[in-house]
Amino acid sequence: MKKLIAITLATLILTSVLLSGCTSQNTTSTNANTITTATGKGSFKGTWVNSNGNINDTLMLEYIKSMPKQPLSEQEKEGLIEMREEEKLARDVYLTLYEKWKLPIFKNIAESEETHTTAIKYLLEKYNIPDPVKNDSVGAFSNPKFEELYKKLVEEGDKSVVDALIVGATIEDLDIADLQKWINETDNEDIKFVYENLMKGSRNHMRAFVRMLNRYGANYTPKYISKEEFEQIINSNTERGLNQQ
Repeated sequence: MKKLIAITLATLILTSVLLSGCTSQNTTSTNANTITTATGKGSFKGTWVNSNGNINDTLMLEYIKSMPKQPLSEQEKEGLIEMREEEKLARDVYLTLYEKWKLPIFKNIAESEETHTTAIKYLLEKYNIPDPVKNDSVGAFSNPKFEELYKKLVEEGDKSVVDALIVGATIEDLDIADLQKWINETDNEDIKFVYENLMKGSRNHMRAFVRMLNRYGANYTPKYISKEEFEQIINSNTERGLNQQ
C-alpha cells in the first residue's frame, strides 16, 4: 500500500512539472517593472527611459542578458552596426554644438545619446558583432557616411543658435525614421525592445528641441518622418518607462 501511494505521488508531481513547462513555453508578457519570457521571469526595477531621453543602461543590460540569443540576419547585423554609429553621431554633434553655443540642451542630450549608443553596444557584444566604434573621439567614425554627415551638421549648426537647434531636431528626425526602419527588419525580441526604447528617448529629444526653437520664435519642418507623425510627437507627453506611449 505504501509503495502504491509513493508511486501515485511521484506520478502527480511529474505531471504537474510537465504541465507547468508546457504552459510557460513561448510565453512573453510585460508590465512596467516585470518581464516574463520563455527563459524565465526577471524583475527589472526602475525607469527605462527618463524625461531627458536617457536609457537606463544598467537595467537594459540586465534585460538583454536575460533574453535568449536568436538567429541574426544580415539586415539585423547591419542595423545594429549602423545605429551604434548613428547614436554616436548625435552625441558628437551635440557635444560640438555645446562648445560653440553653451546651451545646456546640447550637453544634456549628448549625455543621453551616450546611453543610447551604449545600449546598442551591449547588443553587439551579445551577438559577437565587431564594434564599428574603434575610436570614441568626437567626429571619428568607421563609416565615411557618418563622418561626412557629422561635418555637414556641425557646419550648419555653426551658423546660429536657431540653426543649431534645427540641426538637433533634424538628427532626432533621422534617428526616429531609421529606428522605425530597423524595427521592421528584425524579429529578435531583445533588439526590437532596445530600438523601441531608443525611439522613446529620441521622441523626448525631438520635443525638447522643438520647444527650444519655439522660444526663439522658430519652427521645425520634418524631413524624414511624416508631418502627421511629427505633430503627434510634439503634441504628446514626455515618455517614460516600458509601456507608456
